[in-house]
Amino acid sequence: MNGDRRNFLFVSITGLISDIAWQVAKEGHEVRYCIEDEKERDIADGFVPKVRDWQREVDWADVIVFDDTLGQGEKAKALRANGNAVIGGTPYTDRLEDDRSFGQEELKKEGINIVTYRDFDNFDDAMAYVKANPERYVIKPSGTAANVKRRLFVGDEDDGQDVIRVLEAYKKSFPGEIRQFQLQRRVTGVEVAVGAFFNGKQFIYPLNVNFEHKKLFPGNIGPSTGEMGTAMFWSGPNKLFNSTLKKMEAKFASEGYVGYIDLNCIVNGNGIYPLEFTARFGYPTISIQQEGMTTPIGQFLADLAAGANPKLKVKSGSRSGCAWSFHHSRSMTMPHSAPDSSMRQSFSREVFPKRCISRT
Repeated sequence: MNGDRRNFLFVSITGLISDIAWQVAKEGHEVRYCIEDEKERDIADGFVPKVRDWQREVDWADVIVFDDTLGQGEKAKALRANGNAVIGGTPYTDRLEDDRSFGQEELKKEGINIVTYRDFDNFDDAMAYVKANPERYVIKPSGTAANVKRRLFVGDEDDGQDVIRVLEAYKKSFPGEIRQFQLQRRVTGVEVAVGAFFNGKQFIYPLNVNFEHKKLFPGNIGPSTGEMGTAMFWSGPNKLFNSTLKKMEAKFASEGYVGYIDLNCIVNGNGIYPLEFTARFGYPTISIQQEGMTTPIGQFLADLAAGANPKLKVKSGSRSGCAWSFHHSRSMTMPHSAPDSSMRQSFSREVFPKRCISRT
């Protein structure tokens, strides 16, 4: 597929892909954007054209982009089977992320080391387990609750008493929100993720190595957030990749997965321990990656969706980005009738995380 103008349909649950939709539009492609969650639908107003029913736009679209898991993989797989060019997962790859234990067991099948864990759907059982097996643990909610990153808790006390106290608090405050969760033995080391784009048949190089910062305050303290910032660099195949994601390549190919996939790990003197999959674009990871590409993102996504082996050309050096949080109000929403592009450009510097990206 060449660099001709294409019709892109972006389908989002909560407006995560807004920045990339805007970038694709700026490259001269036609863009239509659907945000399914009614409370989030005004995100990116004035930047890209919006539609309410994405299914009516399927015949119009040359490329369809899904930006999440949580059931989007089933839609993407059905459209691919119908002959559409689609960026998105499958029910299998959705489950790798949404069901943490399933993801760990799939890694184990490929001979990859995993951290000891146990699943729970009852807070009392989890507290009894920690009392019987005192140790440092990490509490990891599964399913939709996993998207609320401040619910993830990393224990510091060797006897697990801090974990027990948090479990007691969750039992009182979030019994309906956290229905299933995992207790994972805490392993110390360097937390690092490796990810790559996949075209339905194989990984596309270079791959990406990134370091997420999730704590709210400097010094790695405070509650976990969805993301405070990420540092990254591009790389050829390396030990981290070959020991983990590369071993899943045949499985991803059998699924026909198309998109980006990432595996977060802890690395120490004893080995590499995968923690969790991100079977979709990362945020703001994809925006930082786009800033590090010399290949236009629209052309790259179109080639990827078509099953081609796109030439991903990237800038040298490491890159970092931060995520800003704003109070959501309609006074911050740019209307569709914004009079000129300069006004939107100025507003974008206040809103989109990629505007806080640096190169070293």
